[in-house]
Amino acid sequence: MTASAVSHDASTSDRRGLHILTLTPFYPTDRDDADGCFVAEPLAALASMGIQNTVLAVEPIYRARSHANMDAPPAQWIRYCSLPGGIGLPAAGAFVYARIVGRVRELHQKNKIDLIHAHAPLPCGHAAMLLCSELSIPYVVAIHGLDAFSAVQVRGKAGEWCCRISQHVFRRASRVICISERVRQQVLEGAGATCRTSVVYNGVNPEMFKPAPCLDSSDSRTILSIGNLIPIKGHESLLRALAILAAEFSRLSWEIIGDGPERGRLQSLANEFKISERIRFLGRQSRSQVAEALKRCTLFALPSRYEGLGCVYLEAMSSGKPAIACRGQGIAEVIRDGWNGVLVDPGNDKELAAAIADLLHDEPRRQQIGKASRSTILQGFTLTQQALNLAGIYRECAA
Repeated sequence: MTASAVSHDASTSDRRGLHILTLTPFYPTDRDDADGCFVAEPLAALASMGIQNTVLAVEPIYRARSHANMDAPPAQWIRYCSLPGGIGLPAAGAFVYARIVGRVRELHQKNKIDLIHAHAPLPCGHAAMLLCSELSIPYVVAIHGLDAFSAVQVRGKAGEWCCRISQHVFRRASRVICISERVRQQVLEGAGATCRTSVVYNGVNPEMFKPAPCLDSSDSRTILSIGNLIPIKGHESLLRALAILAAEFSRLSWEIIGDGPERGRLQSLANEFKISERIRFLGRQSRSQVAEALKRCTLFALPSRYEGLGCVYLEAMSSGKPAIACRGQGIAEVIRDGWNGVLVDPGNDKELAAAIADLLHDEPRRQQIGKASRSTILQGFTLTQQALNLAGIYRECAA
């Protein structure tokens, strides 16, 4: 191709804007508008920048069929063959590729795809790598958690296979997009220092997640947690901290949004510690319900010991509430201890209890931290900022 032809192609692409194929296993559904919200929510801001997205949301056939969430940008749901559990994950990318390659080829012919944005190396990153080989469309792959190579999710020979495939996906990608520096370090350690990586922090809609119009009341004593009820999220540590504080704070209560296998055990522990009447298990909630819960709480706490970043901390900060998180996690790149949030050691119930008590006793400090938290989000962690960062990577990798 001549230099003039290349220039013509580039100028044509600039005029029509970039066309991105988003390939993801996470996307809002009619049952759960929070599932994959971190994928869906930046798309409107990207569209305002002239970047078109076609979304293919994939799910294995052994799961219940998902249906579109009407409030999310449109997506085509694709079901693919796969064995359940970790044993099926190594081959899942190949099955996704086989299922969508004809559809992507046809789409590419009608409306040239400039770049594929795959979310997670397996199955979508693997499928994107195969599409790249077949159709010569470059791809980037996003990593949303610390299990970048599926080494925790999948064990044994299947896990080793997942790790090898993920390494190939990362090394061949035009860019590996990581949600924090901690995630990036894991990718580089496992895939090699020559792997091309960028950090793009998730963004928040500051109009949805905003402070309540009235000031925090010193009579309010509600701790809020949001997250799946699984051991790594630290709910047990928070429950034990609440038991420590129960006598000192007679009106202290705890609201928990989320569900999971730990619920029964946590309820049993609450009964054992005689604080069950202070705890409300709210189950899964919609995005609007989460936003309202953040407005009414006194502070947010989730002492998770395994977080690549954690959108819920950013949402709490955007809502003007002090957020308590753990040191050594991705969110520690955003929270400055004592200024715009509080950091404690994972599993340290006494330190967690002391941090909560300090905030409950000191309303001016809560207010100061809440204002600093909101300012932090507005200065660099909005959906617009996330979209700007993604747009820059898209243009570099599609050039």
